Amino acid sequence: MPQSSNTEQTVTHELTFEVEKELLEEAQEEPALPKDLKHIPYRSIVEQEEEINYKKRMGVKWTTDLSPLRTNWIKEYLTIAPYLILVFKQTYGTLPNGKKKVHYYHEMSVSIACGILITAIQYAGLVTLTSTPLNCGPAIRSLLGRPSNEKLVLLLPVGYPAENAIVPDLQRKPLSEILNEID
Repeated sequence: MPQSSNTEQTVTHELTFEVEKELLEEAQEEPALPKDLKHIPYRSIVEQEEEINYKKRMGVKWTTDLSPLRTNWIKEYLTIAPYLILVFKQTYGTLPNGKKKVHYYHEMSVSIACGILITAIQYAGLVTLTSTPLNCGPAIRSLLGRPSNEKLVLLLPVGYPAENAIVPDLQRKPLSEILNEID
């Protein structure tokens, strides 16, 4: 296992090999979801929307900027990875009297939780990649029977890296670009 989260890496290609379920359970609690999730067509739902995104919504600059990552609308990892974590945020809750309870910091809370989850996955010796499900969230939410106050924000396929896994050569920003020290 890595000694520090500074070794953080995500992969852009397949995740393979069987994963001991206990490793994943240590990284996250299993939510109450339908029992047979393997048959839900995540990949086709995501790929249909992603193709529209790449061809119509994103524009040339966006797709050009993504080209070094060798990404496109084909998401093989969604069916190859032994586990797929779907991260939902709750934009509001429901009080016992049925009224809405605003969740003021849901974006920040989910972002922090995802960072901790990804770190835990990596500490367990597994890999993941962050896949943002642009525009397919409502369809997946509906298939899973999740409530309307939840929005799908992230797909995390989890597994061991394939032998031919490609890790993009992305450079971190120097600390001086993101940290202002005040004496």
